[in-house]
Amino acid sequence: MRIFIIIWIGQFLSLVGSRLTEFAFNVWLFQETGSVTQFGLLVLCGNLPSLLISPIAGGFVDRWSRRWTMIIADFCAGLCTLSIAWLFITGNLEIWHLYIIEALSACFSTFQANAYAAATTLLVPKENLSRTSGLTSLGRGVSKLITPVLAGILLPIIHIPGIIVIDFATLFFAIVPLMLVKFQELNNPDEETLDKSFLKEIIYGWNCLITKPGLLGLLIFFATYNLFIGIFNVLTTPLVLSLTSPTGLGIVLSIGSCGLVLGSLMMSIWKAQEHYIKIIFAFTLLGGLFIFLAGLQPSLFLFTVSYFCLLGTYPVINALVQVMFQKKVPPEAQGRVFGLKAPIVSVSLTLGYAIAGPLDDLIFEPLMTPDSLLAGNIGKIIGVGQGRGVGLLDIVIGLLAIVGTIAAYQYPRLRLLEEELPDAIPD
Repeated sequence: MRIFIIIWIGQFLSLVGSRLTEFAFNVWLFQETGSVTQFGLLVLCGNLPSLLISPIAGGFVDRWSRRWTMIIADFCAGLCTLSIAWLFITGNLEIWHLYIIEALSACFSTFQANAYAAATTLLVPKENLSRTSGLTSLGRGVSKLITPVLAGILLPIIHIPGIIVIDFATLFFAIVPLMLVKFQELNNPDEETLDKSFLKEIIYGWNCLITKPGLLGLLIFFATYNLFIGIFNVLTTPLVLSLTSPTGLGIVLSIGSCGLVLGSLMMSIWKAQEHYIKIIFAFTLLGGLFIFLAGLQPSLFLFTVSYFCLLGTYPVINALVQVMFQKKVPPEAQGRVFGLKAPIVSVSLTLGYAIAGPLDDLIFEPLMTPDSLLAGNIGKIIGVGQGRGVGLLDIVIGLLAIVGTIAAYQYPRLRLLEEELPDAIPD
């Protein structure tokens, strides 16, 4: 684990620096425009390119050195930050500059993330893959928890130029370890791989999935669960605001982030080496139960506890799904397979974000008004009025998650994945 830990620390510090800069320019954009739409477009520019370019990035990662892919991607992301800094300091920064540079930076981050995931399989023994996935989730969770607070303190003191200096300093910690440590790579890329077009690379990655029905089933199951998580995430803010103030919302979200960090920390020290599929099913059942409980009553305490527990289960599910792919997919094909896995999961999460609002506004909220048909029966149990449509929708998706998990467990190829599909990496 020593080499991985060195690289992980550098990547974590770089992530904190990047999120500080992202926070600073998000604030700048909103202060300059006052437009939620402009802000939403910036978020879209940071996410859409990753979905489109991930399969191509996966093919590139399998052709080239994964270490140098990470180094070049980090360096190019740093150039994007440098471009924003130069435009801002010279007073030439326009809104459309942010959109373009954010999209470019997202492309480089996609290459880096694919190379990082594929390289991890070669860096650590198979029995430690669950710990590395836990540490990766821990880095994301901790950075998400501390960055808004840290940026809120630093921004009035050192302003945007100072934030950019910190970002560049953390980039140094990401690149230097990658250049200095001994980094195991694939011995020789397959000559047949080098001759393929990127379209053929994408098809190869897809064929690698469909020839392993248990692994494809795991991906579909995980993507479906992420759809429910996406819906729940969007519903969290309106439901909590129906129970408390914006200050209370901030406290609830912070407590939830603590659950995310705790779950990631547990995975980083847990040395589970078998029964991953059963553990995944158990934790998705728990996740569905916590979503159900979150909507059951108009109680801030019940929601907060359920939210904390739900976010605590997610790093375990995410880490073990990642480990299953790392163990069952040959290292020389992991870039291409991961390049398909990431956008499929992200699209399902994004779809959840997209449909949550219309579902609540057009269907569930009208069902839970004081004079609705359900007010006299279901309304007596979960309450009626503002926010109870969100509660009912949480109950429904929680039940769907539970039923979906039970149904997926009946599929033998998925349930017996660990036994039927041999590991593609040696002990």
